[in-house]
Amino acid sequence: MGMIDRDMLSIAGEFAVASELGRRNIYAQPTFGHLKRTDLLILDKTGNLLKIEAKGKQGSQWPNCKGISSPNSIMVLVDYADKGDMERPDFYVLTLDDWLSFLKDVMERFPGKGIEIDRDNCPVWTNQVKGGKPYKGCGITVKDVIQHKEKWEKIERLLR
Repeated sequence: MGMIDRDMLSIAGEFAVASELGRRNIYAQPTFGHLKRTDLLILDKTGNLLKIEAKGKQGSQWPNCKGISSPNSIMVLVDYADKGDMERPDFYVLTLDDWLSFLKDVMERFPGKGIEIDRDNCPVWTNQVKGGKPYKGCGITVKDVIQHKEKWEKIERLLR
């Protein structure tokens, strides 16, 4: 498979996650637009809302991840790297607790880099300023999240 266009990579990741949820009898409604941190919405039988952010990659990392801001949000990382047209991507499912643990590891790995966590649990690199503003977000590699591979039961648990 050739490289997926950046905009198409986002859409492919979102619909791949929706498909995987459907295979597990979980209905996920896609949202549209670029000004949000929610790609799919799940409403369970009791009316609880779960927000899913899907991030696709085909290189060495998921770039510029802003993270998870609330307990009713999940981030699903979709990995198309080295996958052929007929191969299923790999999926990594992270909860808020998983994200906060990842951020703790990042801060320990990069002491003195001026990393602050904002109110939405997004890392802000105060020592890396672009256009007058500090850089927000971080890259994630498979090594960072390998323990979360195919952990769909996290979503099922939140829906119980």
